[in-house]
Amino acid sequence: MASELELYLKPSELINADNEAIQETAKRLTLGCTCDEERISRLFYFVRDTIKYSVYMISTHPDDFKASTTLARGKGYCVQKAVLLTALGRAAGVPSRLVFAKIRNHRTPAHLMERTGTDVFPGHGYNQFYLHGEWINATATFDRELCLRMGFPMVEFDGTRHATLPTTDLKGNPFIEYLEVYPPRADVPLEWIAERVSLIWGANKRAWLNKENSSSHFESNGL
Repeated sequence: MASELELYLKPSELINADNEAIQETAKRLTLGCTCDEERISRLFYFVRDTIKYSVYMISTHPDDFKASTTLARGKGYCVQKAVLLTALGRAAGVPSRLVFAKIRNHRTPAHLMERTGTDVFPGHGYNQFYLHGEWINATATFDRELCLRMGFPMVEFDGTRHATLPTTDLKGNPFIEYLEVYPPRADVPLEWIAERVSLIWGANKRAWLNKENSSSHFESNGL
């Protein structure tokens, strides 16, 4: 098992856990922690709330997925946030990997449904960490500010129990429906992601860093 776990501690081009900013952030956030559960919990809340969620950051380009890039931008969508959390976890010495699922978001905003024509997201990304002898799920997708504004339940994580997106909202209505969960990944499956992103957003989608980018894209494509 020890040799298998080493794979989930290594940096890669996109999960660049050896990047100076990633290393410094992980060290700062976990200072004084006495166990892996506490380390990962602190890293989780940093990514959940400090890195703002934006669906318009969805991309098919590798540059938009690098952990250090997401850290610098301070925003990202689920996969980018999961990649960053994986890098921070590895920088803190905790085996960390990615998981992907096809989900239906029953609370997809009307304007997004209008533009994409779907409430199904085929490449939702989240995390798994090897803690106290098992792999534990953690989803840092929606930040606190967004949850309060939209009335979403917040995902809480203490490093001991699975923490995925809730199936119901605060009023008991359907929220996130997991349609299919795929095998865990040690690295970012770019081709796999690009195939699924292209079905909804078109080929060569780049992260849109401001509203003007998204507006011009939809107008030029007649959406």
